[in-house]
Amino acid sequence: MARKVLTAAFVVSLTVLIGCRTTDSGEGQRLPTDPGILPSAVSTADVGEVDIIEQVTVNRQAYRQSLQTLVGYYTTTGNHRKLTWAKKELAALDTMPKYKYIPDAEPAGPDLEASNLIPEADRLYSQGEQFEKKAGPLPFGKNENLLRLALAKYNQVIREHPSSDKIDDAAFKAGGIYQYLKDYTIALLYYQRTYQWDPETIHPARFRAAFILDKYLRRRAEALELYQQAMRKGIEHAEWREFTERRISELTKSGEGG
Repeated sequence: MARKVLTAAFVVSLTVLIGCRTTDSGEGQRLPTDPGILPSAVSTADVGEVDIIEQVTVNRQAYRQSLQTLVGYYTTTGNHRKLTWAKKELAALDTMPKYKYIPDAEPAGPDLEASNLIPEADRLYSQGEQFEKKAGPLPFGKNENLLRLALAKYNQVIREHPSSDKIDDAAFKAGGIYQYLKDYTIALLYYQRTYQWDPETIHPARFRAAFILDKYLRRRAEALELYQQAMRKGIEHAEWREFTERRISELTKSGEGG
């Protein structure tokens, strides 16, 4: 009887240890994630941010291509077990968050001029608008992937056609998406680029920039200056105009704007 009890206990413990994994799950072949045994960071003393980011981009592409090649190899050789592992790793790569790190408006600088009619820039801008429209109207847009596709098109306009008369429009549109995604510092940069690239822009970029400086970044002196500029340029939206007048008065009286 004792032997039967011990045998049953052994079977239960073994079942718990094995769990519900399928045969040849590949769990034993997964690389460890213990930071103590991973390679140490490479010194960045002699390289800049742009160089590092470019290398990350190259490595990402090489990693993907290698996995795709591995999937192709195991498909051809009929090794279904390893094919499953390679496909899982490739799928995980697709779902892993990836970041741009440097917004396109940053290296573009403040001195561009939105001046030339460039059909290709117009086409890219139109594609961005289409993606944004499909995502749903801001601030109620819900499909963030479509918003990011729109961002990619607006940034492509800025990056590839810096003299286009659409760069200020693209910057303003991008600023709205960044603001919706709560990337307020980046949104501020794009709103600033809007009126830097076209001082007479029709977009309320100065008001938007002032609002972000005021409400989110708490840089009230800069906000007051931009609110005042926005009033001088004219604010068509009545509620925004009333809000701006009130904030100018409040910031001036409180001394926060000085």
